[in-house]
Amino acid sequence: MSGAGRVLAGLGADLAAGFGLLTHFPVGWLVRPGQPYRPGRAIWCYPLAGAAIGALVGTGLVGARSIGFGPGLAAAWALCAALLLTGGLHEDGLADLADGCGGGHTPEQRLEIMRDSRIGAFGALALGICLLIRFGAMSALASRPGPETIGILAAACALSRMAMLPVLRLPPARADGLGRSLGTPTCPVLAGMVLTATLIAVATLPLRLVPGALVVSVVVGWGISRFAVSRLGGRTGDVLGACVMAAECVLLSLATVLPPA
Repeated sequence: MSGAGRVLAGLGADLAAGFGLLTHFPVGWLVRPGQPYRPGRAIWCYPLAGAAIGALVGTGLVGARSIGFGPGLAAAWALCAALLLTGGLHEDGLADLADGCGGGHTPEQRLEIMRDSRIGAFGALALGICLLIRFGAMSALASRPGPETIGILAAACALSRMAMLPVLRLPPARADGLGRSLGTPTCPVLAGMVLTATLIAVATLPLRLVPGALVVSVVVGWGISRFAVSRLGGRTGDVLGACVMAAECVLLSLATVLPPA
């Protein structure tokens, strides 16, 4: 295989690993036979997966409005689309983290509770609040021009995936699980993640908003990372999912108070 062929094969494997983890998109065709599965190297494309989800959800929101749905009903259907596209992956992480940290008294107890597939009161409350915030934000954004709405959702979903960066720098809290399987991301991979998210933000948001949006994403991720260290001693897959949901809620909420472009 030529050098260009190896690069393309590696790129396809990265996209398949990243999109395969964060979305329900059919991406198996991107992997060539014998290509190794390296989820830690695919972290750079997480914002790209988020942007694809956000663009599709935004398109659905705009489409629902165009056929006469009210803002609330259009937002409800768009939120359903978001859950279908991700399989509720990040929402599940948020609920598990809330249950573990709300019901456990030691890191070991919290991690054990987080493994339980059943949802408790703390998880249900966190999940309900998250869905309400996103529903309210999408309802408000539904009245804006279509391209602006799609751009905001694409940027918010991309940057919320970039918000995982501070959490990814933490050591795994368990000896197994998603947090461990990602390994220790290298600086080039994390730099690629930031670059990808920045390019998406530049392409979808007014330039004056890009620096602030990047800072907000990193600050939310840093806050979640500090919380994870204090309660769990490190990162898990659930912490990463909770980080995405927290950042998305904050970014979408802030977007609603911006004047229309």
